[in-house]
Amino acid sequence: MERGKVYLVGAGPGDPKLITVRGLECIKEADVIAYDRLINRELLEYSKKDCELIFCGKLPGKHELIQEQIHDLLVEKAMEGKVVTRLKGGDPFVFGRGGEEAEVLAQHEIPFEIVPGITSGIAAPAYAGIPVTHRDHAGSFTIVTGHGRKEKGQDFINWRALAEGSDTICFYMGIGNLKHICSELIAHGKRSDTPAAVIEWGTTENQRTVTGTLETILDNAQKENITHPAMVIVGEVVRMREKIRWFDRIEAALTK
Repeated sequence: MERGKVYLVGAGPGDPKLITVRGLECIKEADVIAYDRLINRELLEYSKKDCELIFCGKLPGKHELIQEQIHDLLVEKAMEGKVVTRLKGGDPFVFGRGGEEAEVLAQHEIPFEIVPGITSGIAAPAYAGIPVTHRDHAGSFTIVTGHGRKEKGQDFINWRALAEGSDTICFYMGIGNLKHICSELIAHGKRSDTPAAVIEWGTTENQRTVTGTLETILDNAQKENITHPAMVIVGEVVRMREKIRWFDRIEAALTK
C-alpha cells in the first residue's frame, strides 16, 4: 500500500479566522485529523464528512495521549495510506513538539509538510494592544517557555542573559510559574517596576488581560483568577496597551 502523507499544521492562537490559507486546505484534504486541546473546534467543521477526528489534547498533568502515542498514531495512519493533518495550536515548531513529530516521520520515510501558524507570543499581545517590538521601546523580543520548574531541576533558562539582553519577553505556559519568573527576572537585573501583562485565552472572545509590574503582576493575576492558557509579557511595550487596546473596545461595544 502506498504511504499517505502527514501535514503538521499550526492552527493559530485561537481565533479561527487566523488560520492560514494553506492550513485550511490541509484540514479540508485530511482523512484523519489529530487535534490538540487549544485549537478552535470551529476549524474541524471544514473537515470532510468521513474524516476521522482524534483528540490528542493535553492539560497540565493530564494527557489524553502521551507524545509517544501521538507519534505512533501519525505513523500508523500514514502507513495505511491516509492523509493525516496534525492540527496544533499556534505554530508547530514553537513549543508545539512539531520538531519531534517531524523527526519520527522522517525516520519512517513518511512524506510530510510543515505548515506554520501564527504563534500566541505575537498574536495574544497584539490582540491586547501590546506590540512586541516598537521603535521607541523595544528592538528585540524573546519567546521563552515558562513551564520549567526550578524545584524539579527543569529550569534551564539563562536568567541573566534574558533579563539583560531582551527588551520584550514572552513567556508561554507561565501562569503556574509566574512567581518564579518574576523573582528570577528581578534577581538578575530587571527592575521591579518593569511593566508586565498576563493574557488569558488570547485572540478569543474569552480573552482577558491583566497588567502590572514584575512586583505586582502575580497579585493582580491571582485577584482576577487568571488561569491556563495564558501568555506572560514583560517589557516597556506593555505601557502601549492603554493607547491601542483595540480588541477590548470591540468586545465591549458588542456587549452593549
